[in-house]
This record gives sequence, C-alpha cells and structure tokens, in this order.
Amino acid sequence: MIPGVGGLRYVLLPLLLGGCAALEFSPNQTWVPPAERNLTAQNLTRLYQTPPPAPADTLRFVFIGDSQRFYDEAEAFVRSVNQQRGIHFVLLAGDLTDFGLPREMRWLHHRLRHLRVPYLTVIGNHDQVANGRLNYQRIYGPLNYSFEYGGTRFVLLDTNSREYGFPGTVPNVAWLRARLADTAGTRRQVVVCHVPPTDSDFDPRLVLPYAAALRASPRVVLHLAGHVHRFSAQQPFQDGLSYLTGYSFGKRRYQIVSLWGRQRQFHLETVTYADVR
Repeated sequence: MIPGVGGLRYVLLPLLLGGCAALEFSPNQTWVPPAERNLTAQNLTRLYQTPPPAPADTLRFVFIGDSQRFYDEAEAFVRSVNQQRGIHFVLLAGDLTDFGLPREMRWLHHRLRHLRVPYLTVIGNHDQVANGRLNYQRIYGPLNYSFEYGGTRFVLLDTNSREYGFPGTVPNVAWLRARLADTAGTRRQVVVCHVPPTDSDFDPRLVLPYAAALRASPRVVLHLAGHVHRFSAQQPFQDGLSYLTGYSFGKRRYQIVSLWGRQRQFHLETVTYADVR
C-alpha cells in the first residue's frame, strides 16, 4: 500500500462533490446559478425602484440589437452607456447569443450587469437554436411580456416565425392585440421584437394582421426590431407608424430614443462607442 493514498482518496472526494455545481458536463446543460435566473423580472424590479419621469417629462432609453459573440464590444457598450445622462434603461432587440447556449447568455449578462441602468431583452432567432428557447425562459423569462414605465407600455414579443416552421401562430397576434387594447394608465405604447414584419423570417401570413393590430391602437408610437444588424427607419405600411431596426453590437453604435407627449413624437440620437475607454 502506498503511503498517503488512502488519505488522498478522502481529500479528493469532498473536493469533487463540492465542485460539481461549477463543472459543465455539456455545453447544452440548462443549469444556471439562482442569481442568474429570471433576469427580466430582476431588471424590472430594478427599473421600478427608480422614479419614472413625470408625465410632462421625456423618457429616454438605449436601443440596440444582436449582441452575438461581440463580448469586447459589449464591454465598450457598457462603458459608453454608463457615460450617458438621463437614460432610464436599455432595450436589447434579440439575438443575445449565437447558438442559444446558457453560457452565452451568462457571458453577456456578466458584462451587461455592470450597466448603471436596467436592461430588458426580447428573444431572437439565434437564441432559439437547439434548446435555446428553454434556456432563454430559464435565464431571462417569458417570450412575450409587457411592462409600463413613465406612462409608456412596452410590449415585447417573439416574432421568430421561421424557427417554428411558420405555423401561423408566431407572432401571437391575438396576444399582441389584447395587450395594445388595454390602455389603462398608459399614454404611449412601443412594440419591440427581433424579426421585423418586413423580413422573410417573419410569417408572411401574419404580416398584415400584425400591422393591423398596431394600427388599431393610436397610442403605438414606435416599432423596434433587430435581426438585420443595421439601423433603418421606415413606414412600410403607409400608416404613419415608424418601424426602426437597430445596430448590432458589432457596429459599435446604438440609438438613444427619446419619447414625449401623446402623439408619435420621438427623437433619435446615434452614439458611436468605438473609442470609449
């Protein structure tokens, strides 16, 4: 018997047992620390702890999309946003990840948690790869949700139709219509998604019903989306409602959106953060 072997066995066993939670047995595993679950609810709690702007004041938030693998850019993004004044929160329009992996979502969160303001997300098509949909729900929360802040209701929903095989149910237009019809306590509404209705990844059968749902609510002031990795502003349905798409993190640019009044009044400011240190 080799001296010390028996003792070594008893030293290693508790180390192995105690370290199981830190080991990754598969890149597709869904376990995450409790502190990194339900991040949407956590960020909303943080947002509600900050007094909203008065009804006559301007609501300002950062809008950006597609953070996939751009971790260095994410760190520069955080530094830039933290230098802005009067920002209430950040909206990230989907594709947080490339492969829908929990570790990708956690890597991003480990950077964005250093923002001085809360951040809210919507699921993208890349976030649904493999079991990514389950991962997103566990780490962030519901695929469709809404929140009110500063007299504005933000409605965020899953529009990644292609990932479901174009079943005619994604996006959930009935849910969207119901959320927009409930105007109690709101002065404005903003709809946020990943795939815009002008893109081929959006179910073509639902484009017109989707646009009609937005058009039916006169309080909708903006539609925000990601997916295309570039900024654009258009009114594709000739109904006076502006549909914007946001820069990806790789472009090292984002928009500061300012809202005020009851009409479709907004102001956009482009911020470039390539040289922020």
